[in-house]
Amino acid sequence: MNEVTQFHNLSHICISFIGAVLLLAIYYNIRKRFRAVLEEGSSIKRVDRGLLYLSFGMLVWVLSGTWAFIANYFLFDTTTSYQIGVNVLSTINNLFWLLALYYVYDAPKFIYRNEKNVKIIAIIIIAVFTLTLILASVVGNEIFYGIKLASVPDVLLTTFLCFLMGISFYRTFMHRDLKLVAFISIIAITLLFVSQLSDVFVKLDDNFTNQLIRIIAKTSLVSVFLVLATSWVIQLANTPKPNEMRIQFLDWSLIQLTIPSKGIINEKIDFGSKTTQYKNLLNFAYRRKYMDADKQSIIVNSGGEIKSQTYLTRIIDNLNTILNLDNDEKLERKDLITFIGESKYRLRILPEYIVFDEALIEECKELIE
Repeated sequence: MNEVTQFHNLSHICISFIGAVLLLAIYYNIRKRFRAVLEEGSSIKRVDRGLLYLSFGMLVWVLSGTWAFIANYFLFDTTTSYQIGVNVLSTINNLFWLLALYYVYDAPKFIYRNEKNVKIIAIIIIAVFTLTLILASVVGNEIFYGIKLASVPDVLLTTFLCFLMGISFYRTFMHRDLKLVAFISIIAITLLFVSQLSDVFVKLDDNFTNQLIRIIAKTSLVSVFLVLATSWVIQLANTPKPNEMRIQFLDWSLIQLTIPSKGIINEKIDFGSKTTQYKNLLNFAYRRKYMDADKQSIIVNSGGEIKSQTYLTRIIDNLNTILNLDNDEKLERKDLITFIGESKYRLRILPEYIVFDEALIEECKELIE
């Protein structure tokens, strides 16, 4: 085993292990301090496990580094058994990354909290793994025209997940005004993708250069994950508490809103011609205050009462525009509206802090029930 490979494997193990432990520590601290916020509004307890799955993914990196170290030390790194072990660990890692993206708010909408699509992609990952095992058993490590055929399915799958991670992290950090971190995350994921190419194209397998790229990519990703965890803690800490928010419906298109943590104190907001946004907010508030617990939510999808999540976002965007809030104080959709699973959303404000003008209620009952 040459020194470059030995150094890479040991560095890979240490970096991944430290990153995983730090993420686990942050996750359990978050769960302890913000349990009420994380589990709010769900009959089945839901804790955002995105960071947990990212840490599990890095623990798989630890195992893969250990497997590579053992294989190089005992000189069986060119065998089919070693390749199968690599493919098994890569598949498990891809599954953890996919599960992590399920909880990332800015991930592509066909993944974010979309249980059906996540299951479909998980099945595809398992199918690709099966195909990889068959190829490894049939052709082993044979090379055809400079291409290691057995590694092609796994690398294609990893490329797809790198693409999804790149979109998700870029949107997340840009949304949180961390532009530099957003670009660093793209660079790190791009390097991770480039480092995988040598697994297929043997001519790119320059030992020193490729190992260096892998170390840089994985170190950068660990740093990005830690920044993501920190920004998530800050976001949770700044999330308004349900018992501090007040909303009063004064007239058609006119409300009065109080959210002290966002600097909003008895602010009157006129939706004007934005009647659809006002009606949707009125509907959420009416259900929250007067309906039984199991009827307080509204289904938001193509077949639901509200046809698209865009309508929810527009409510918040309109509030921010009228109030002219600073970037640090701008409302987010999660501040006012809670996702409770199965495309269902409801207002976060407690029923006792929702007030309606009696005449307005009589005018709108038929419209919103």
